[in-house]
Amino acid sequence: MESKKSGEVVAISTGEKANSSAKGKAADQGAPPAAAAAAVTAKATKIRTMGGGWKKGLAIIDIVLRLGAGSAAVAAAYIAGNTEQILPFFTQFFQFHAEYNDLPTFAFFVVANAVAVAYIGFSLPFSIICIIRPHAIGPRLLLVILDTVMVALIIAADGASSAIVYLAHNGNMNANWLAICRQYNDFCQALSGALVSSFVAAVFFMFLVVNSTFALKRK
Repeated sequence: MESKKSGEVVAISTGEKANSSAKGKAADQGAPPAAAAAAVTAKATKIRTMGGGWKKGLAIIDIVLRLGAGSAAVAAAYIAGNTEQILPFFTQFFQFHAEYNDLPTFAFFVVANAVAVAYIGFSLPFSIICIIRPHAIGPRLLLVILDTVMVALIIAADGASSAIVYLAHNGNMNANWLAICRQYNDFCQALSGALVSSFVAAVFFMFLVVNSTFALKRK
């Protein structure tokens, strides 16, 4: 009987050791997943922080590009809107006077660049929001859409005005259109300068679209 009891005691103690050993192993096996999860979380936080850094940099570039586009559009609208020339040979009842609004194309040109300037003022607060919240998608997507519309508007105005400026400088003998810039040289030079400035604004808007498209990437 005593040997039987001692055998039972040994068996119980052995079972307890086995259970405690199994629990220890289970605890040891449970530790690595928790550590791995913490490591993954830290890595994701680090990646997110790095992503926010370069997106914030793109948002700062966005503001610089907008200021450049606005300055060029202001210059184009101001120069074209104040362009006029009166030829010296005129009388009290008849004179040769040229203004930008004598040509509907240049009236459209001035309006298009003025709209671009107003849009820059409207879009700057959204660009600042993109600096504060670099991962925000809504403001950036809105800016991409509106910037694309501005590119189309400015390019349309510049294309039409370029054709008029070309005819003013060179004329068209087949259509009997004279080169008026031979008489209105200052007028044509001012309009040409305004056109160049507007093309610069269009290039800035194109860079804005590309910059905002890159900023929309998730990573």
